[in-house]
Amino acid sequence: MNEKQKPIRVLIADDHPVVREGFGAIVDVEDDIQVVGQAADGQEAVRLARALRPDVVLMDLVMPQMDGVAAIEVIRAELPETHVLILTTYADDEHIMAGLQAGARGYLLKDALPEELVQAIRVVAEGGSLLQPAVAARVWDRLGALMGGTEAPEATTPAPLLTDREQEILSLLAGGARNRDIAEALFISERTVKVHISNLMDKLQARTRTEAVARAMQLGLLAPDGF
Repeated sequence: MNEKQKPIRVLIADDHPVVREGFGAIVDVEDDIQVVGQAADGQEAVRLARALRPDVVLMDLVMPQMDGVAAIEVIRAELPETHVLILTTYADDEHIMAGLQAGARGYLLKDALPEELVQAIRVVAEGGSLLQPAVAARVWDRLGALMGGTEAPEATTPAPLLTDREQEILSLLAGGARNRDIAEALFISERTVKVHISNLMDKLQARTRTEAVARAMQLGLLAPDGF
């Protein structure tokens, strides 16, 4: 890590002390990541997030006092510079969609490899979005089921018209690319990337990048293997 570069500050929220300590030990050995706090429930996660202003919160979904989804909503509303990466055992549609709709930028299961967790933290810290492949498959299946429902085609929202550049960036976002990655891949500035992503989110009526990708999949703007 460059001496002038600040480490990614991480808050871990999980109601099991052994889990908190275990994940803390995994990420804290990285030169560019620093665990700044641990929370045992959603309320404590919100309180510590307000006090510590971490870059990333590793958030379990099922906790006492306040669940992870409610905590994500509060953190995202009050601390827009703090991003949330869900780390949980729950891989069912209800938990996945609730977490993403609340504003989480990533979703990992607790059986993820240590290197996957570390990489996910780095991606989310830089504003990227990342879904574990098994989770992405569930998202696609859920959206596919919704698209194949009984609603008449006339009730379906038409897909927005994207420029070629926006389509390129959308595909890269779906693969978990960060702004820097996109800029390097397309030979444009990060500022230009941010403008295109902002336009994409407006067109897709999405609040987060993850929601934008999910919405694009629902509208047929991304193939399932684009994730």
